[in-house]
Amino acid sequence: MAETTSTLGRRNLLKASLALVAAPAVISSARADTKVTWKVQAHWPKASGSFNDSLGVLAKLLEERTGGRFKMELYGAGEIAKDREIFNVVKRGVVPMGTISPGYILGEAQAMGLLYGTPGALRESWEMMHLTKNLGIEKMVNEELKPKGVLILAEKVYPTELVLKKKIATVDDFSSLKVRSTGTMLEYLAAAGASPQQVAGPEIYQAIATGVVDGAHWGAAVGAMSMKFWEVAKYHMKPALGFANDAYIINIAALDKLPPDLKLQFLSLVEERYFLRTVEYLQQEARALTMGKTKMGVEVVHFPDDVMKKFHEASQAIIKKEQAKGEIAAKGCKALTGLMSDLGYT
Repeated sequence: MAETTSTLGRRNLLKASLALVAAPAVISSARADTKVTWKVQAHWPKASGSFNDSLGVLAKLLEERTGGRFKMELYGAGEIAKDREIFNVVKRGVVPMGTISPGYILGEAQAMGLLYGTPGALRESWEMMHLTKNLGIEKMVNEELKPKGVLILAEKVYPTELVLKKKIATVDDFSSLKVRSTGTMLEYLAAAGASPQQVAGPEIYQAIATGVVDGAHWGAAVGAMSMKFWEVAKYHMKPALGFANDAYIINIAALDKLPPDLKLQFLSLVEERYFLRTVEYLQQEARALTMGKTKMGVEVVHFPDDVMKKFHEASQAIIKKEQAKGEIAAKGCKALTGLMSDLGYT
């Protein structure tokens, strides 16, 4: 099968990045006097593992690879903006860059829900990576975002898993729950009988502790541990509700103002980190869950079969709803269902 243009483009981008790393003289000779500092508004609280391990590492490597010419000032959730507001401040150029969950901005592009991740559709991180990059979901979303002056680039794939204060054994137990969620996960959890609601990241711990909600998802084990959810919710639910992308959003005008070598270094590093960070995150997940079970009294509980049946029905309904959003969404859903068929999931 012939390679796609997007695949070749990414390979060329990575080759160019490696060439620049191997030849620092190229970097220093290209407008070496130009220095840039970007403010970056994260949707992650500073307590979240991804604030340091994703965004912090990106900033550190970018500064190193550009000889200190490209620096980032990092802001935790809510310092300038939070949740969906981050998209708007990046779009207006208040800050040139942010991090965000695509689930916060589903209305901005037809395929945004697919970029966020369709609950119950895929079962491994690599499958979501393949859908995002090789099967073109990220590109489809950017076709609609470009006229708005914003570029979105996937940051990592992560599993989404629920932690609960109450142990459940039946679908009736599950239907009594109030859970914090976001994006298409809201619909997924509601279809299984729960009462999902949106709560901003920095407010989730307090919401669980005070009984506003009975549980939440913020990633999976890494998120639960770094956000201290396990202090107030000891039941960690398996299997994953789904696999989702976190993302960077960038103001296109700010990106285009960068000197060509800095722009290439930045885009290459983001692409490189997507694959490295996703795999690294899987190891961190295993380590975190082991620590939770052995040292924090966390109990892993599997969803009852009747809940899983409702989840499956909800997933199929969500795909149909995504497909109906328009031509681009239909194209994305075709890629998703084709992959699911190849994997034997349908």
